Amino acid sequence: MADADVLIVGAGAAGSACAEALAEAGFDGSVVLAGRDVDPPYDRPMCSKHYLRGEVSREETYLDLPSDLDLRVRTSVMKLDPSARTAQLSAGGQISFDRAVLATGALVRRLRVDGADLDGVHYLRALGNADAIRADAEDAERVVLVGGSYIACEVAASLTVQGKRCTLLMPEEGPLSLGFGPTAGAFFAGVLRDHGVDWVAGEGLGRFEGDGRVSRVVTESGRVLDTDMVVMGTGAAPDVMLARSAGLELGETGGVACSATLETSAEGIWAAGDACEYDSVVHRRRLRIEHWEVARAQGAAVAGYLQGASEPYDEVPYFWSDLADWCTLEYVGPAAGWDQEVMRGSPESGEFTIYYLTGGRVGGALTVGRSEDLDRARELMRSGDPVVADDL
Repeated sequence: MADADVLIVGAGAAGSACAEALAEAGFDGSVVLAGRDVDPPYDRPMCSKHYLRGEVSREETYLDLPSDLDLRVRTSVMKLDPSARTAQLSAGGQISFDRAVLATGALVRRLRVDGADLDGVHYLRALGNADAIRADAEDAERVVLVGGSYIACEVAASLTVQGKRCTLLMPEEGPLSLGFGPTAGAFFAGVLRDHGVDWVAGEGLGRFEGDGRVSRVVTESGRVLDTDMVVMGTGAAPDVMLARSAGLELGETGGVACSATLETSAEGIWAAGDACEYDSVVHRRRLRIEHWEVARAQGAAVAGYLQGASEPYDEVPYFWSDLADWCTLEYVGPAAGWDQEVMRGSPESGEFTIYYLTGGRVGGALTVGRSEDLDRARELMRSGDPVVADDL
């Protein structure tokens, strides 16, 4: 008899959602949830928002979990044997399982540049990172954030609210423009600028300088930005170390290759979250997405597959982000690319939706203040039907 009917590796968004969904469905088997973090599962998006700003306590970020769940924090699965159905734990010992879920998430992408080891250079992934950033920011006036996407923009907003002078350094043409295009990018740039956030666009990071502690950021072109600390928002890479060592097939984007039902190349082992690369029946291509809401949805879906469900995973990925209390964006997609943008509403009013079309078909939609438009976008993405712009 196995020690666990279900072993969930990773106690982040996907892993905790899977455990919650199993309990809600009345699953009567044993579930072990093993996570390497020092904290029990928590609301990770708060790391760049409410928790970073000191608006909620550490305990208030913790998620509600089933009371009978065998939760093991500070526990990494060091080795997984899909054939023997065993896992070696960092705390020592071995656990046997009947089925497993890989929810190993992602690791921050660290840039190897001169000065990267200076004090005052931070990455953000966990509550402990947020603690370090908040503590360092107490004595800082100027902060440089490297990157122009979610983490950099969210942290810039949170630190600006706390009275810091923030500057974004990014290779793209403007904040949040890489994934949403120039029209949306111009809107978000305006929101940031109106609240005092500055940026240097179209520039790569060259190096950091300082005497033991970072005091200057030098761009690739040689421009110097004086700073008291740095926060890196340079993305993340899927954590597939365990999957690779277990001999599981990896996908085109470096994630764990999964079927349309999120099952890996090993029968009875599924993946969910940032490391899951699956056959998307909605997008008609391989897909891997790093976002909290997507990971939660996939974790809940895997709970269904563990109990016999067999329908392909057809959830349309949903994202959201906010810039303090200045602005909240919502998005369904992702559009791999597009040749037409259809606007409803107007950025000037602060309420608008942009539909992203390729060949006359909707591949994604971004909205600020018009959440109801996303339902229509979901319908059109699922159907794949061509649309007439004026009919949207």
